[in-house]
Amino acid sequence: MNLFVLILGILVVLLVIGIVAYLVTARRFQSEESVANSYDQWTQDGILEFYWGEHIHLGHYGSPPQKKDFLQAKSDFVHEMARWGGLDQLPAGTKVLDVGCGIGGSSRILAKDYGFDVTGVTISEEQVIRAKELTPADVDAKFQVDNAMSLSFPDESFDVVWSIETGPHIPDKESFARELLRVLKPGGRLVVADWNQRDLRQKPLKGWEKTVMRQLLDQWSHPEFSSIEGFSETLEATGLVEGHVITDDWTEPTLPSWFDSIWQGIVRPRGLIKFGVYGFIKSLREVPTLLLMRLGFGTGLCRFGMFRATRANASNQVAEKASTQAVQRET
Repeated sequence: MNLFVLILGILVVLLVIGIVAYLVTARRFQSEESVANSYDQWTQDGILEFYWGEHIHLGHYGSPPQKKDFLQAKSDFVHEMARWGGLDQLPAGTKVLDVGCGIGGSSRILAKDYGFDVTGVTISEEQVIRAKELTPADVDAKFQVDNAMSLSFPDESFDVVWSIETGPHIPDKESFARELLRVLKPGGRLVVADWNQRDLRQKPLKGWEKTVMRQLLDQWSHPEFSSIEGFSETLEATGLVEGHVITDDWTEPTLPSWFDSIWQGIVRPRGLIKFGVYGFIKSLREVPTLLLMRLGFGTGLCRFGMFRATRANASNQVAEKASTQAVQRET
């Protein structure tokens, strides 16, 4: 009995130490630099790439979800997103900007499988270096460091602007929305996939949800999540969207990714040999966040939002501005 109490006491102490360490080592958002530093570190140590492959985003498992290889699901996500956005109907040579390109997984697929001329941008210098290393010379994808809230490209530079899971790292959603559309040619297509929270205007956070959301933000350098409804409104408020933003909820087909992410540490023990005890501990500390993400997306606290829009042409923008001014005068 005394031995049992001793073991239980040790386990409790270890649990407390683990929780404290998890909270103390949180990667809270401080600035764009803190986001860049986080991704620089993840890229340099290679652990995230080892387990998640070249796609630092969720996978698509179908609807209803089916059992699928973790890395294949990520590749499938890119093709599903391309079809949903209508990119599979565009000709080779289409100029695409991949905003928040990571180490270039999506950019390479868009260039290799669809024949697009792709430019990938990320705030992380280390990601740019690794993306270039992974990209064969015959694949038309290039990469550079850039800030999604203040892109370095001239107005109307691209036929398509594409972005996956970048928004949560952006503190100024209005600037982000405007920049995505500013660099898009009139008639061009915007296709965005993002982690979102539910619309808190309709159902505010309460109880345990506040604690969970705080950790989802703090642990991975997220200043704030938008809602699907809120970001759609933000895009339309730029005055650069033709008609309305089309949205969809891909929570169901992406949901298995969270448990699969954890499962990779079990089915790929070579990681322990490759990265040693230090790497194992670093990987282990991400498990609580992955579980909290699964809880958030599984309970409706979070949603996986898809956004599709067409850039308005100049005459449409003038007409819309005149219409808005007329309404304002009448009111």
